[in-house]
Amino acid sequence: MKGIIFALLGGACITLQGVANNRISQDIGTWQAATITQLTGFILAALVLLVVRDGSWQGFKQVKPLYWFGGALASVIIYSEVMAIQYVGVTLTVSALLIAQLCVTFLIDLRGWFGVVKQKMTMPQFIGIVMMIGGVIILKL
Repeated sequence: MKGIIFALLGGACITLQGVANNRISQDIGTWQAATITQLTGFILAALVLLVVRDGSWQGFKQVKPLYWFGGALASVIIYSEVMAIQYVGVTLTVSALLIAQLCVTFLIDLRGWFGVVKQKMTMPQFIGIVMMIGGVIILKL
């Protein structure tokens, strides 16, 4: 149950962040919005780290350098989301983002990329993705 609650919280925050970034972007620019978002996110994460102090830095050297740049993807995410909201609105943007996320996670699970245990994908899962894509097409119409 905790996993579902965290997923719902994360999804809500992604949407709220996209709308806030769009407003910031309209006032000062898209890359400025991305910079502010990354900076405030870093500050909050650093403060939480100082308070919670769970985990350690000892395993840092064991992390593959490729994974160190995962946070840099946030700049692309923010820019893309802001531009999409400006062109197609919040609802269609979030719908398309969810489909893109599902399709990529589907491939990651199917192929076992990034050290993830391979998962078999079943016909209901394929049908679910197709239905979501159909739903976005209906939203667009």
